[in-house]
Amino acid sequence: MLLLALDTATPAVTVALHDGTDVIASSSQVDARRHGELLLPAVDRLLTEAGRALDAVTAVVVGVGPGPYTGLRVGLMTADTFGLALGVPVHGLCTLDGLAYASDLSGPFVVATDARRKEVYWARYDDSRTRVTEPAVDRPADIAGQVAGLPAVGAGALLYPDTFPNAHEPEHVSAAALASLAAERLAAGEELPAPRPLYLRRPDAQVPKNYKVVTPK
Repeated sequence: MLLLALDTATPAVTVALHDGTDVIASSSQVDARRHGELLLPAVDRLLTEAGRALDAVTAVVVGVGPGPYTGLRVGLMTADTFGLALGVPVHGLCTLDGLAYASDLSGPFVVATDARRKEVYWARYDDSRTRVTEPAVDRPADIAGQVAGLPAVGAGALLYPDTFPNAHEPEHVSAAALASLAAERLAAGEELPAPRPLYLRRPDAQVPKNYKVVTPK
């Protein structure tokens, strides 16, 4: 087995390779505006570092968000392209689940990432492997009662200390955590979700309304 994992749902452009037992190479760069520019070179660099060829990859794992439309689609389209070119399955995993897995927390906690517009993408967990609510997007003040007293991880939690006073790292998801979680679930015979995006809201960019019609004279 050689899993290629990647995620672009947060400002981190993160890639990892997992051989079914351990992560053998990983890379993360934080740059919210350069997902498309950084992702493919990172994959190439990792394969070289691990001494593996691209055609050795047996499956692709991609973070499906929730995340902003532009960044998220870079990872999803890249994963789909690799899957088609290599003839291998492409699996999706919730980006919040990757953050939860990396936290290694054993009691109830919250994962929250920055959704911009003064909102967070968030979900509650019983432990690092068990999500108990569906991912949602809300203003931090509106969910204060639901997350009160719980530890929290993720950039969204760190950004709003009034709502998440017990917040700590990891700040962004790592593909290494996604790969390890995917390998663990596949080894247990679980079926992983399809690589379908969790946008949760409409894109920031909108088609202008009330176009002024210009006709030739």
